[in-house]
Amino acid sequence: MDKLKSVLSGEEARSDDRTIIQTVNEASTLSWATRVRGFVACFVVGGACTVLGVCMLFIPRIGITLFIVFYTFGNICALGSTMFLMGPVKQLKRMCDKTRALATTIMITCLVLTLCAAFWWKNFGLALLFVILQILSFSWYSLSYIPFVREAILRLVALCLK
Repeated sequence: MDKLKSVLSGEEARSDDRTIIQTVNEASTLSWATRVRGFVACFVVGGACTVLGVCMLFIPRIGITLFIVFYTFGNICALGSTMFLMGPVKQLKRMCDKTRALATTIMITCLVLTLCAAFWWKNFGLALLFVILQILSFSWYSLSYIPFVREAILRLVALCLK
């Protein structure tokens, strides 16, 4: 009946004018409660993976590899958790915003390079360097969502270096 009503009112013709992104957004709409549950679940999994990775660090021989995998996966989950709140398209647009583009690029590059250093190049010193860069870039990226905090930190560092 609804289909017939939309055809007769001419709404179906207008629905063909939508872009692919609009169609995907409409098909994947979640209620606010579901978005919050998804955010919390994904964020908790990310936090648990990060803590588990730190605990795995002390296992002989394979501990560093497990730390790198769990820590990187935890960061990816934490980053993905915010997509539940805003939606994937809006989150990707915000990640590529001019104030966050450099931090986003460095963060994603560090995520990839950490895994490459651990598994491809088998250089754990380099992998730990990339983990440190992950921490710094993820922190800098996260601070970009709080107004004026990054500017305050830059002023504080400049003041301390004088």
